[in-house]
Amino acid sequence: MSKSVPAFLQDESDDRETDTASESSYQLSRHKKSPSSLTNLSSSSGMTSLSSVSGSVMSVYSGDFGNLEVKGNIQFAIDYVDSLKELHIFVAQCKDLAAADIKKQRSDPYVKTYLLPDKGKMGKKKTLVVKKTLNPVYNEILRYKIEKQILKTQKLNLSVWHRDTFKRNSFLGEVELDLETWDWDNKQNKQLKWYPLKRKTAPVALEAENRGEMKLALQYVPEPIPGKKLPTSGEVHIWVKECLGLPLLRGNHLNSFVKCTILPDTSRKSRQKTRAVGKTTNPVFNHTMVYDGFRPEDLMEACVELTVWDHYKLTNQYLGGLRIGFGTGKSYGTEVDWMDSTSEEVALWEKMVNSPNTWIEATLPLRMLLIAKISK
Repeated sequence: MSKSVPAFLQDESDDRETDTASESSYQLSRHKKSPSSLTNLSSSSGMTSLSSVSGSVMSVYSGDFGNLEVKGNIQFAIDYVDSLKELHIFVAQCKDLAAADIKKQRSDPYVKTYLLPDKGKMGKKKTLVVKKTLNPVYNEILRYKIEKQILKTQKLNLSVWHRDTFKRNSFLGEVELDLETWDWDNKQNKQLKWYPLKRKTAPVALEAENRGEMKLALQYVPEPIPGKKLPTSGEVHIWVKECLGLPLLRGNHLNSFVKCTILPDTSRKSRQKTRAVGKTTNPVFNHTMVYDGFRPEDLMEACVELTVWDHYKLTNQYLGGLRIGFGTGKSYGTEVDWMDSTSEEVALWEKMVNSPNTWIEATLPLRMLLIAKISK
């Protein structure tokens, strides 16, 4: 069972920096002043403090989705340029947007696009911000270098956001086009059209899709160093065996790997990865990851986040994930959205906690996750 971690894999999430190699184990040690008792200590470097749970754990769908009314329309056109092998999105303008500044009745809007299901930063394009208006004019072309065959498996997501002076984003609405059914030969489809902005629906829509399964085993080792008089912290071992029935997002191409993070620690040193396995929807990884520094009480507060990704050129597409913990909705007294384990995931964690020094195996369905943002 390999513990090696490939270093070439680029990070996948919105606004994260390029990845580096992570250690084969790291320690969950304690700080009295931290709202979480979990911080990481890598096997090769000194101790690193963890920012507060509420501050460091964010969603890749970063921004405020609930405060502003969704209203108004966006005008754009799309075209595929065969000679360049590029998708061109001409973003013309928006009108009658919601006002982020209620008193002055204005917003600072910009338009962001993705080719779903890829939410990686390589797949994100943005217009400039137009300040102090509810009727911004952009007249910008956003370009994607992509094969037409792959494009026909994607959905185009355009969303409008207000960006305030502190660079915080507020959601103003979105439009989604299914490119699989799009008629590229129809000249009418290349003309500018107005589309009504809608509320956020992407995470809910993706949730219903079959994302395959992961076969894995967990083991809790309370005392890795037997016979030591001083009390020692334990280890959690995660054996990622294989995935079954992964979805194909790029025609018949697939090159998948698994990433692990122990929440609430979202620092880079907490991440471990398997190697990438190509050309199969049923990849066998046989990769063990070891995390130490677990006291018995930490098992109530921590959560193992395992995510599966399709590695393609310089970007990674999310396939599905698991969150294995007690699913209490809280961690160290702070309410967190990532402590959301399903009943099957909770059952595996409970069996591991109640059966120390024993491998507990399960095959769990992968699901859509709002992924915790990596802190520096």
